[in-house]
Amino acid sequence: MLINLLVLGIYFAILFGIGIAASKRIKSMDDYYAGGKNIGYWMVAFSARATGESGWLLIGLTAMGALAGVSAYWVVVGEVLGVAASWFLMAKPFKRLTDKYDSLTVPDFLESHFKSKTHTLRTVAALCLSTFVIIYVSAQIDITGKAFETFLELDYFWGAVIGFLIVVAYIFIGGFLAVVWSDFFQGMLMFVGLLALPLVAYFAWDQRADLFQRLEAIDPSLMDIWGGTNDPWMQTATMMGFAFIGLGFLGSPQVYARFISVRNTEEIDKGRWVAIVFTLISDAAAVSIGLIARALFTETGMDPELALGLNGEDTLMVLLENTFPAVIIAIYIAIILSAIMSTIDSLLVVASSAIVRDLYQKVFHPNVKSEKLTKLSAYVTLAMALLALGLAMLVAINVPGRTVFWFTIFGWSGIAATFCPMLIMAIFWPRFEERGALAAMISGFLAVPFFKFYVQELPEIGTYFEKLDVMGPAFAVSFVIGGLTSLFLAKKSKGASQVAE
Repeated sequence: MLINLLVLGIYFAILFGIGIAASKRIKSMDDYYAGGKNIGYWMVAFSARATGESGWLLIGLTAMGALAGVSAYWVVVGEVLGVAASWFLMAKPFKRLTDKYDSLTVPDFLESHFKSKTHTLRTVAALCLSTFVIIYVSAQIDITGKAFETFLELDYFWGAVIGFLIVVAYIFIGGFLAVVWSDFFQGMLMFVGLLALPLVAYFAWDQRADLFQRLEAIDPSLMDIWGGTNDPWMQTATMMGFAFIGLGFLGSPQVYARFISVRNTEEIDKGRWVAIVFTLISDAAAVSIGLIARALFTETGMDPELALGLNGEDTLMVLLENTFPAVIIAIYIAIILSAIMSTIDSLLVVASSAIVRDLYQKVFHPNVKSEKLTKLSAYVTLAMALLALGLAMLVAINVPGRTVFWFTIFGWSGIAATFCPMLIMAIFWPRFEERGALAAMISGFLAVPFFKFYVQELPEIGTYFEKLDVMGPAFAVSFVIGGLTSLFLAKKSKGASQVAE
């Protein structure tokens, strides 16, 4: 325990040092929310990936690898394709447009891009973003509590509060720069830690040649890429449900804030391969950790929950304790907290920008001084973090059987379905217009709870949608509603102009 506390003390001291160093460069709102738009590609790539992955990578995805087997590699496929499409197809046109409009946030970009004469689009975007950010941050705080409980034997609620206080402190001090710099540091930790563990564990195991045979003996479905079912529709739903997780990289504001902050489009060209390689190696390693742990620590016919904890979420710790000495385990605890905090900090800064920049300044107080906004931003960040902490506590008390993987994915899906289809159409479709963007956002926002809490409960088809989950269906609804609204209004406008002539 003493070693763990010592290593964590060093880790937290580094984070606070980063926050203090970043605070010395905060001179304006541009600095607080976009790092002065002067961030290099290494920082942007690692920050974007650390933000996009979160604690679900080390706790949730390792658990899915242990329980679902090789079918969990569809998550890797989906995430690599999503990250590649984001960096190769969307990042540069988005960066050019945000520079042209001098945008600091995604709602900034939307209002300028559609030449909006009202603040409706900005307001809806800010409110939708804030709602799902609070849900997503609460999921990360929940993971923090579980991490402290699992790895330090600390009470869940105290662990959640301690993690919350640490991450809020360095954001409060240093804003976006502190987030990006700390994400780079934490992303490096995550990458090295995820790469090392499965390699060391595999080569330390004398019977490593029997890995696949052992998994087959434990449960044949573990070696089935389609999830262990003969139903072709269920196979398709399983594959797509995992792969669709990668859709969230095609426009989620917390990720695309990095493209606003990057120095220029040349940095995007340099950073794309850093982001793709990071995603491929870290995600594949997480699933592999789950598979190796399942093979080593689950006997044939044994319930995996008995060996690897409830819902497999002790998978990482079980493998660590049987692979590394105490001092290395302590470093891994810091790595797990890095994954969690690198997402919480980014989400809170994005949510704060939505309230302070997009609502308070742009809608209600356009002439307010920048110095006042910078201070207000810090306090709003704290308030939203407290809301997320309260939600995490409520969920922990009332939903004891929740899993890290799907709790996190619900928040991730909500942000993605609200913004990604709309941003894709805004960037690539000249006929897409403001009311279509509003329709896309609202329909995507509502589709997530509709599919999660209604469709998945329906008899006969509910089990298929449970495997498919909410990201893909909500994405499709947003595309269809937003696209049809734009086409209908464009046709109606054209017809009206012809009548006038």
